[in-house]
Amino acid sequence: MASSVPDSKTPVLVAFGFIALGIVLAAMHGIVHGSIGGGSLAAIGVVPALIGMWKGLQQETQNTLALAVSAVILSLGVGGVLIVLGIVHAVV
Repeated sequence: MASSVPDSKTPVLVAFGFIALGIVLAAMHGIVHGSIGGGSLAAIGVVPALIGMWKGLQQETQNTLALAVSAVILSLGVGGVLIVLGIVHAVV
């Protein structure tokens, strides 16, 4: 029987997908050089992660909420590092 509650882990998986795509894009240019495009793509992953966080709060599930919070932190961290490395590489 199908659940009437929508799956709340799907947005979190989409967020992790955006993070992975950002890392892959940065790796194509050299991961130590960073990538503004890859960082932006990874940082965009925060949007579905926040949606997953909201769904986790609504369903009062700790598992989904923990995954969503980690996706938000990872998305912002990876995106920020890749953008800063890209800017530093462009300036230097």
